Amino acid sequence: MLTFAYQARDAAGKTVAGVQDAINEDNAINTLMTRGLMVLSIQQKAGSKTTRRLGSVNETDLVLFTRQLATMIDAGLPLVSALTALYEQCDPKKQIGLKRVIGDLSARVQGGDSFHDAISKHPKVFNRLYTAMVKAGESGGLIAEILDRLAGFLEAAARLKKKVKSAMTYPVIVICIAMAITTFLIVRVVPVFGQIFADFGAKLPAPTQFLIDLSDFIRGNWYFLVAIIGGVIFGIRYILQTKQGREVWDKWKLKLPIFGPLIHKICMTRFARTFAQLIRSGVPILEVMDIVGETSGNMMIEHAIKAVAVDVEKGDQLTTALTKQAIFPPMLLRMVAAGEATGKIDVMLEKMADFWDEEIEALLDALTSLIEPLLIVVLGVIVGGIVIAMFLPIFKLNDIVSQQK
Repeated sequence: MLTFAYQARDAAGKTVAGVQDAINEDNAINTLMTRGLMVLSIQQKAGSKTTRRLGSVNETDLVLFTRQLATMIDAGLPLVSALTALYEQCDPKKQIGLKRVIGDLSARVQGGDSFHDAISKHPKVFNRLYTAMVKAGESGGLIAEILDRLAGFLEAAARLKKKVKSAMTYPVIVICIAMAITTFLIVRVVPVFGQIFADFGAKLPAPTQFLIDLSDFIRGNWYFLVAIIGGVIFGIRYILQTKQGREVWDKWKLKLPIFGPLIHKICMTRFARTFAQLIRSGVPILEVMDIVGETSGNMMIEHAIKAVAVDVEKGDQLTTALTKQAIFPPMLLRMVAAGEATGKIDVMLEKMADFWDEEIEALLDALTSLIEPLLIVVLGVIVGGIVIAMFLPIFKLNDIVSQQK
Protein backbone atom coordinates (compact mmCIF):
# COMPACT_ATOMS: atom_id res chain seq x y z
CA MET A 1 0.00 0.00 0.00
CA LEU A 2 1.06 3.58 -0.77
CA THR A 3 0.04 6.70 1.11
CA PHE A 4 -1.15 9.78 -0.82
CA ALA A 5 -1.67 13.32 0.46
CA TYR A 6 -4.60 15.02 -1.23
CA GLN A 7 -6.64 18.19 -1.41
CA ALA A 8 -10.27 17.85 -2.48
CA ARG A 9 -13.62 19.62 -2.46
CA ASP A 10 -16.57 17.98 -0.70
CA ALA A 11 -20.26 18.12 -1.67
CA ALA A 12 -20.70 21.43 0.20
CA GLY A 13 -17.88 23.03 -1.78
CA LYS A 14 -15.51 23.08 1.18
CA THR A 15 -11.83 22.33 0.54
CA VAL A 16 -10.52 19.45 2.66
CA ALA A 17 -7.10 17.81 2.96
CA GLY A 18 -5.96 14.43 4.21
CA VAL A 19 -4.19 11.20 3.39
CA GLN A 20 -5.45 8.09 1.60
CA ASP A 21 -3.97 4.60 1.43
CA ALA A 22 -4.19 3.01 -2.02
CA ILE A 23 -2.44 0.65 -4.41
CA ASN A 24 -1.68 3.47 -6.87
CA GLU A 25 -2.70 7.04 -7.65
CA ASP A 26 -5.71 6.11 -9.81
CA ASN A 27 -6.95 3.83 -7.07
CA ALA A 28 -6.61 6.64 -4.52
CA ILE A 29 -8.58 9.05 -6.74
CA ASN A 30 -11.35 6.46 -7.27
CA THR A 31 -11.58 5.86 -3.52
CA LEU A 32 -11.85 9.58 -2.81
CA MET A 33 -14.51 10.01 -5.52
CA THR A 34 -16.47 7.14 -3.97
CA ARG A 35 -16.43 9.13 -0.74
CA GLY A 36 -18.00 12.08 -2.58
CA LEU A 37 -14.82 14.15 -2.89
CA MET A 38 -13.62 15.95 -6.03
CA VAL A 39 -9.85 15.67 -6.09
CA LEU A 40 -7.96 18.93 -6.66
CA SER A 41 -4.44 17.66 -6.13
CA ILE A 42 -2.87 14.40 -5.01
CA GLN A 43 0.72 13.35 -4.37
CA GLN A 44 2.42 10.27 -2.95
CA LYS A 45 3.91 10.94 0.47
CA ALA A 46 7.67 10.53 0.71
CA GLY A 47 8.74 7.36 2.52
CA SER A 48 5.45 5.51 2.08
CA LYS A 49 5.98 1.83 1.31
CA THR A 50 3.90 -1.08 0.16
CA THR A 51 5.06 -3.02 3.23
CA ARG A 52 3.66 -0.42 5.61
CA ARG A 53 2.39 -2.04 8.78
CA LEU A 54 -1.37 -1.72 8.94
CA GLY A 55 -1.79 -2.44 12.64
CA SER A 56 -3.82 -4.99 14.61
CA VAL A 57 -7.57 -5.52 14.86
CA ASN A 58 -9.21 -6.87 18.02
CA GLU A 59 -11.98 -9.47 18.04
CA THR A 60 -14.75 -7.03 18.95
CA ASP A 61 -13.94 -4.72 16.04
CA LEU A 62 -13.72 -7.68 13.65
CA VAL A 63 -17.16 -8.97 14.71
CA LEU A 64 -18.67 -5.50 14.38
CA PHE A 65 -17.08 -5.01 10.95
CA THR A 66 -18.38 -8.36 9.72
CA ARG A 67 -21.90 -7.79 11.05
CA GLN A 68 -22.17 -4.27 9.62
CA LEU A 69 -20.75 -5.30 6.25
CA ALA A 70 -23.26 -8.17 6.04
CA THR A 71 -26.14 -5.80 6.85
CA MET A 72 -25.07 -3.23 4.24
CA ILE A 73 -24.59 -5.80 1.47
CA ASP A 74 -27.91 -7.47 2.34
CA ALA A 75 -29.56 -4.05 2.02
CA GLY A 76 -28.27 -3.82 -1.58
CA LEU A 77 -25.28 -1.53 -1.03
CA PRO A 78 -22.31 -2.26 -3.36
CA LEU A 79 -19.25 -3.79 -1.68
CA VAL A 80 -17.00 -0.79 -2.34
CA SER A 81 -19.61 1.65 -1.01
CA ALA A 82 -20.09 -0.50 2.11
CA LEU A 83 -16.34 -0.64 2.74
CA THR A 84 -16.08 3.12 2.20
CA ALA A 85 -18.86 3.76 4.73
CA LEU A 86 -17.18 1.50 7.29
CA TYR A 87 -13.84 3.19 6.62
CA GLU A 88 -15.29 6.64 7.31
CA GLN A 89 -17.02 5.64 10.55
CA CYS A 90 -13.88 4.09 12.12
CA ASP A 91 -12.43 5.97 15.09
CA PRO A 92 -9.05 7.29 13.83
CA LYS A 93 -7.55 6.93 17.33
CA LYS A 94 -9.05 3.74 18.78
CA GLN A 95 -9.55 1.81 15.54
CA ILE A 96 -6.53 2.86 13.49
CA GLY A 97 -5.68 -0.77 12.64
CA LEU A 98 -9.19 -1.55 11.43
CA LYS A 99 -9.36 1.72 9.48
CA ARG A 100 -6.14 0.93 7.63
CA VAL A 101 -7.22 -2.63 6.88
CA ILE A 102 -10.60 -1.49 5.51
CA GLY A 103 -8.84 1.15 3.42
CA ASP A 104 -6.55 -1.49 1.99
CA LEU A 105 -9.51 -3.81 1.26
CA SER A 106 -11.40 -1.03 -0.49
CA ALA A 107 -8.35 -0.12 -2.58
CA ARG A 108 -7.74 -3.72 -3.64
CA VAL A 109 -11.39 -4.36 -4.53
CA GLN A 110 -11.47 -1.19 -6.61
CA GLY A 111 -8.23 -2.34 -8.22
CA GLY A 112 -9.95 -5.49 -9.49
CA ASP A 113 -9.31 -8.04 -6.72
CA SER A 114 -12.12 -10.20 -5.45
CA PHE A 115 -13.09 -9.68 -1.82
CA HIS A 116 -11.64 -13.01 -0.65
CA ASP A 117 -8.36 -12.24 -2.45
CA ALA A 118 -8.25 -8.85 -0.71
CA ILE A 119 -8.80 -10.24 2.79
CA SER A 120 -6.31 -13.06 2.17
CA LYS A 121 -3.61 -10.36 2.12
CA HIS A 122 -4.25 -9.86 5.86
CA PRO A 123 -3.85 -13.35 7.42
CA LYS A 124 -3.30 -11.89 10.92
CA VAL A 125 -6.76 -10.28 10.80
CA PHE A 126 -8.74 -12.71 8.61
CA ASN A 127 -7.78 -16.35 9.22
CA ARG A 128 -8.20 -19.18 6.72
CA LEU A 129 -11.69 -19.95 8.03
CA TYR A 130 -12.82 -16.40 7.30
CA THR A 131 -11.20 -16.36 3.86
CA ALA A 132 -12.58 -19.77 2.85
CA MET A 133 -16.14 -18.90 3.87
CA VAL A 134 -16.01 -15.55 2.04
CA LYS A 135 -14.65 -17.32 -1.04
CA ALA A 136 -17.49 -19.84 -0.92
CA GLY A 137 -20.00 -17.03 -0.42
CA GLU A 138 -18.69 -15.10 -3.42
CA SER A 139 -18.82 -18.24 -5.57
CA GLY A 140 -22.43 -18.93 -4.61
CA GLY A 141 -23.62 -15.31 -4.58
CA LEU A 142 -24.41 -15.52 -0.86
CA ILE A 143 -21.79 -13.14 0.51
CA ALA A 144 -24.24 -11.32 2.83
CA GLU A 145 -25.53 -14.58 4.33
CA ILE A 146 -22.00 -15.93 4.74
CA LEU A 147 -20.80 -12.75 6.46
CA ASP A 148 -23.79 -12.92 8.81
CA ARG A 149 -22.88 -16.52 9.69
CA LEU A 150 -19.28 -15.50 10.20
CA ALA A 151 -20.31 -12.75 12.59
CA GLY A 152 -22.40 -15.22 14.60
CA PHE A 153 -19.54 -17.72 14.64
CA LEU A 154 -17.03 -15.09 15.79
CA GLU A 155 -19.41 -13.91 18.51
CA ALA A 156 -19.85 -17.47 19.80
CA ALA A 157 -16.07 -18.03 19.82
CA ALA A 158 -15.53 -14.70 21.61
CA ARG A 159 -18.17 -15.59 24.25
CA LEU A 160 -16.46 -18.91 24.94
CA LYS A 161 -13.06 -17.28 25.26
CA LYS A 162 -14.50 -14.61 27.56
CA LYS A 163 -16.04 -17.28 29.82
CA VAL A 164 -12.71 -19.07 30.16
CA LYS A 165 -10.83 -15.84 30.83
CA SER A 166 -13.33 -14.64 33.44
CA ALA A 167 -13.17 -18.02 35.19
CA MET A 168 -9.36 -17.81 35.36
CA THR A 169 -9.19 -14.16 36.40
CA TYR A 170 -9.97 -14.70 40.08
CA PRO A 171 -7.47 -17.56 40.62
CA VAL A 172 -4.72 -15.63 38.87
CA ILE A 173 -5.37 -12.51 40.97
CA VAL A 174 -5.39 -14.51 44.21
CA ILE A 175 -2.17 -16.34 43.28
CA CYS A 176 -0.45 -13.04 42.45
CA ILE A 177 -1.61 -11.52 45.74
CA ALA A 178 -0.39 -14.59 47.64
CA MET A 179 3.03 -14.40 45.99
CA ALA A 180 3.27 -10.64 46.68
CA ILE A 181 2.32 -11.03 50.35
CA THR A 182 4.66 -13.98 50.83
CA THR A 183 7.56 -12.12 49.20
CA PHE A 184 6.91 -9.02 51.34
CA LEU A 185 6.78 -11.03 54.55
CA ILE A 186 9.96 -12.96 53.77
CA VAL A 187 11.97 -9.97 52.50
CA ARG A 188 10.77 -7.20 54.83
CA VAL A 189 9.12 -8.68 57.93
CA VAL A 190 11.13 -11.83 58.67
CA PRO A 191 14.51 -9.97 58.86
CA VAL A 192 13.09 -7.69 61.61
CA PHE A 193 12.09 -10.69 63.70
CA GLY A 194 15.44 -12.29 62.90
CA GLN A 195 17.33 -9.35 64.44
CA ILE A 196 15.12 -9.51 67.54
CA PHE A 197 15.63 -13.26 67.94
CA ALA A 198 19.37 -12.91 67.40
CA ASP A 199 19.60 -10.99 70.67
CA PHE A 200 18.17 -13.99 72.54
CA GLY A 201 21.30 -15.98 71.78
CA ALA A 202 19.35 -19.25 71.96
CA LYS A 203 18.50 -21.94 69.46
CA LEU A 204 15.34 -21.09 67.58
CA PRO A 205 12.59 -23.53 66.54
CA ALA A 206 13.25 -25.23 63.21
CA PRO A 207 10.41 -23.46 61.26
CA THR A 208 11.58 -20.04 62.47
CA GLN A 209 15.22 -20.75 61.67
CA PHE A 210 14.27 -22.04 58.22
CA LEU A 211 12.34 -18.83 57.39
CA ILE A 212 15.21 -16.64 58.62
CA ASP A 213 17.74 -18.59 56.54
CA LEU A 214 15.42 -18.43 53.52
CA SER A 215 15.02 -14.68 53.96
CA ASP A 216 18.79 -14.18 54.16
CA PHE A 217 19.33 -16.31 51.07
CA ILE A 218 16.70 -14.47 49.00
CA ARG A 219 17.90 -11.02 50.03
CA GLY A 220 21.53 -11.93 49.37
CA ASN A 221 20.98 -13.67 46.02
CA TRP A 222 17.87 -12.00 44.62
CA TYR A 223 19.59 -11.10 41.34
CA PHE A 224 20.51 -14.74 40.74
CA LEU A 225 16.96 -15.82 41.53
CA VAL A 226 15.50 -13.21 39.15
CA ALA A 227 17.90 -14.34 36.42
CA ILE A 228 17.00 -18.02 36.99
CA ILE A 229 13.25 -17.32 36.95
CA GLY A 230 13.62 -15.19 33.82
CA GLY A 231 15.72 -17.90 32.16
CA VAL A 232 13.16 -20.57 33.02
CA ILE A 233 10.28 -18.47 31.63
CA PHE A 234 12.25 -17.67 28.46
CA GLY A 235 13.24 -21.33 28.06
CA ILE A 236 9.67 -22.56 28.44
CA ARG A 237 8.39 -20.00 25.92
CA TYR A 238 11.14 -20.99 23.48
CA ILE A 239 10.35 -24.69 23.86
CA LEU A 240 6.62 -24.08 23.37
CA GLN A 241 7.37 -22.29 20.09
CA THR A 242 8.96 -25.44 18.68
CA LYS A 243 6.83 -28.15 17.11
CA GLN A 244 8.03 -30.86 19.49
CA GLY A 245 7.48 -28.64 22.52
CA ARG A 246 3.96 -27.76 21.45
CA GLU A 247 3.12 -31.42 20.85
CA VAL A 248 4.31 -32.43 24.32
CA TRP A 249 2.49 -29.51 25.95
CA ASP A 250 -0.78 -30.10 24.07
CA LYS A 251 -0.67 -33.82 24.86
CA TRP A 252 -0.01 -33.12 28.53
CA LYS A 253 -2.83 -30.55 28.73
CA LEU A 254 -5.42 -33.12 27.66
CA LYS A 255 -4.29 -35.47 30.47
CA LEU A 256 -4.61 -32.97 33.33
CA PRO A 257 -6.90 -34.30 36.09
CA ILE A 258 -9.53 -31.53 36.16
CA PHE A 259 -8.63 -29.12 33.38
CA GLY A 260 -7.94 -31.84 30.78
CA PRO A 261 -11.65 -32.67 30.12
CA LEU A 262 -12.43 -28.93 30.02
CA ILE A 263 -9.71 -28.26 27.42
CA HIS A 264 -10.87 -31.28 25.40
CA LYS A 265 -14.47 -30.02 25.36
CA ILE A 266 -13.34 -26.54 24.30
CA CYS A 267 -11.35 -28.01 21.40
CA MET A 268 -14.25 -30.26 20.39
CA THR A 269 -16.64 -27.30 20.48
CA ARG A 270 -14.34 -25.32 18.22
CA PHE A 271 -14.05 -28.34 15.88
CA ALA A 272 -17.80 -28.93 15.66
CA ARG A 273 -18.79 -25.28 15.20
CA THR A 274 -16.07 -24.55 12.63
CA PHE A 275 -16.84 -27.73 10.69
CA ALA A 276 -20.56 -26.91 10.65
CA GLN A 277 -20.02 -23.36 9.40
CA LEU A 278 -17.66 -24.41 6.61
CA ILE A 279 -19.82 -27.31 5.41
CA ARG A 280 -22.92 -25.07 5.47
CA SER A 281 -21.07 -22.46 3.42
CA GLY A 282 -20.23 -24.96 0.68
CA VAL A 283 -16.49 -25.33 1.31
CA PRO A 284 -15.09 -28.65 -0.06
CA ILE A 285 -14.72 -31.36 2.59
CA LEU A 286 -10.95 -31.76 2.28
CA GLU A 287 -10.41 -28.03 2.59
CA VAL A 288 -12.77 -28.07 5.56
CA MET A 289 -10.66 -30.71 7.29
CA ASP A 290 -7.50 -28.73 6.63
CA ILE A 291 -8.93 -25.51 8.05
CA VAL A 292 -10.56 -27.21 11.03
CA GLY A 293 -7.25 -28.85 11.91
CA GLU A 294 -5.47 -25.50 11.91
CA THR A 295 -8.10 -23.86 14.10
CA SER A 296 -8.53 -26.74 16.57
CA GLY A 297 -6.14 -25.18 19.09
CA ASN A 298 -4.39 -28.45 19.96
CA MET A 299 -1.75 -30.30 17.93
CA MET A 300 -2.94 -33.74 19.05
CA ILE A 301 -6.42 -32.99 17.74
CA GLU A 302 -4.89 -31.44 14.62
CA HIS A 303 -2.96 -34.68 13.90
CA ALA A 304 -6.15 -36.70 14.41
CA ILE A 305 -8.08 -34.45 11.99
CA LYS A 306 -5.32 -34.77 9.38
CA ALA A 307 -5.54 -38.56 9.69
CA VAL A 308 -9.31 -38.32 9.22
CA ALA A 309 -8.77 -36.20 6.10
CA VAL A 310 -6.45 -38.85 4.65
CA ASP A 311 -9.06 -41.59 5.22
CA VAL A 312 -11.84 -39.45 3.72
CA GLU A 313 -9.69 -38.75 0.69
CA LYS A 314 -9.26 -42.52 0.26
CA GLY A 315 -13.02 -42.94 0.13
CA ASP A 316 -14.05 -43.65 3.74
CA GLN A 317 -17.19 -42.09 5.17
CA LEU A 318 -16.63 -39.29 7.65
CA THR A 319 -18.08 -41.32 10.53
CA THR A 320 -15.81 -44.28 9.75
CA ALA A 321 -12.74 -42.05 9.56
CA LEU A 322 -13.59 -40.29 12.84
CA THR A 323 -14.17 -43.62 14.61
CA LYS A 324 -10.53 -44.59 13.99
CA GLN A 325 -9.37 -41.66 16.15
CA ALA A 326 -9.92 -42.19 19.89
CA ILE A 327 -9.81 -38.47 20.61
CA PHE A 328 -13.33 -37.90 19.24
CA PRO A 329 -16.04 -38.68 21.86
CA PRO A 330 -18.76 -41.28 21.11
CA MET A 331 -21.55 -38.68 21.21
CA LEU A 332 -19.88 -36.72 18.41
CA LEU A 333 -19.56 -39.90 16.33
CA ARG A 334 -23.27 -40.72 16.78
CA MET A 335 -24.29 -37.19 15.80
CA VAL A 336 -22.09 -37.23 12.71
CA ALA A 337 -23.48 -40.64 11.72
CA ALA A 338 -27.03 -39.30 12.08
CA GLY A 339 -26.06 -36.23 10.09
CA GLU A 340 -24.63 -38.32 7.27
CA ALA A 341 -27.77 -40.44 7.18
CA THR A 342 -30.07 -37.40 6.99
CA GLY A 343 -27.78 -35.10 5.01
CA LYS A 344 -27.68 -32.56 7.86
CA ILE A 345 -24.16 -32.86 9.27
CA ASP A 346 -23.93 -29.10 9.79
CA VAL A 347 -27.12 -29.04 11.88
CA MET A 348 -25.99 -31.98 14.03
CA LEU A 349 -22.56 -30.49 14.64
CA GLU A 350 -24.08 -27.11 15.49
CA LYS A 351 -26.31 -28.76 18.09
CA MET A 352 -23.31 -30.65 19.42
CA ALA A 353 -21.36 -27.41 19.78
CA ASP A 354 -24.27 -25.74 21.60
CA PHE A 355 -24.54 -28.71 23.97
CA TRP A 356 -20.82 -28.59 24.75
CA ASP A 357 -21.01 -24.84 25.29
CA GLU A 358 -23.58 -25.42 28.04
CA GLU A 359 -21.42 -28.15 29.57
CA ILE A 360 -18.34 -25.92 29.48
CA GLU A 361 -20.24 -23.10 31.17
CA ALA A 362 -21.48 -25.43 33.91
CA LEU A 363 -17.99 -26.89 34.39
CA LEU A 364 -16.43 -23.43 34.58
CA ASP A 365 -18.99 -22.35 37.17
CA ALA A 366 -18.26 -25.47 39.23
CA LEU A 367 -14.50 -24.98 38.98
CA THR A 368 -14.81 -21.33 39.98
CA SER A 369 -16.92 -22.26 43.00
CA LEU A 370 -14.36 -24.91 43.98
CA ILE A 371 -11.21 -22.88 43.32
CA GLU A 372 -12.28 -19.78 45.26
CA PRO A 373 -12.40 -21.39 48.76
CA LEU A 374 -9.43 -23.61 47.92
CA LEU A 375 -7.25 -20.61 47.06
CA ILE A 376 -8.37 -18.79 50.18
CA VAL A 377 -7.33 -21.82 52.25
CA VAL A 378 -3.95 -22.00 50.48
CA LEU A 379 -3.38 -18.27 51.01
CA GLY A 380 -4.34 -18.62 54.68
CA VAL A 381 -1.99 -21.58 55.17
CA ILE A 382 0.97 -19.76 53.57
CA VAL A 383 0.52 -16.46 55.38
CA GLY A 384 -0.59 -18.12 58.60
CA GLY A 385 2.35 -20.50 58.50
CA ILE A 386 4.81 -17.62 58.17
CA VAL A 387 3.16 -15.70 61.02
CA ILE A 388 3.09 -18.75 63.31
CA ALA A 389 6.74 -19.56 62.53
CA MET A 390 7.73 -15.99 63.44
CA PHE A 391 5.78 -15.95 66.69
CA LEU A 392 6.76 -19.48 67.69
CA PRO A 393 9.87 -18.33 69.62
CA ILE A 394 7.68 -15.86 71.57
CA PHE A 395 5.32 -18.66 72.50
CA LYS A 396 8.35 -20.61 73.77
CA LEU A 397 10.00 -17.62 75.43
CA ASN A 398 10.30 -19.42 78.78
CA ASP A 399 12.27 -22.27 77.14
CA ILE A 400 14.60 -19.81 75.43
CA VAL A 401 15.25 -17.90 78.63
CA SER A 402 15.94 -21.16 80.47
CA GLN A 403 18.47 -22.09 77.75
CA GLN A 404 20.34 -18.82 78.39
CA LYS A 405 20.59 -19.64 82.13
